[in-house]
Amino acid sequence: MATLPHFDCDPMFCPKCGAILPTLGIKGGIVCVVCKFEIDIEVMEDVVVKYTVEFNNRSDYIEEQQLKSAQSKTEGPLVERRCPRCGNDTMSYASLQLRSADEGQTIFYTCTKCQHKETENS
Repeated sequence: MATLPHFDCDPMFCPKCGAILPTLGIKGGIVCVVCKFEIDIEVMEDVVVKYTVEFNNRSDYIEEQQLKSAQSKTEGPLVERRCPRCGNDTMSYASLQLRSADEGQTIFYTCTKCQHKETENS
């Protein structure tokens, strides 16, 4: 069984091949399932594994939710187009092929301010 003077890599991975190491058995050391490298249990006694947990910043989460809410009110990408009802300069659009394949698509515009909808056949 090979003995390492100290553990130079993450104790969850084999120092020889980099494979994920199995959990420690009832007796004996740890044997890598890929390269069969064996590690004495004494080597693992002084190894301290530290985990860091990062939580989402609450303000980032709120901004993300507000952005999702604003995007859900639109029906697609935004384009500069004047709304005939309220004069807003931004509308979202979506396109569909409603007619036969040899004819153009139908574009649906939605005002981002008043939700007025209009269509255009291209």
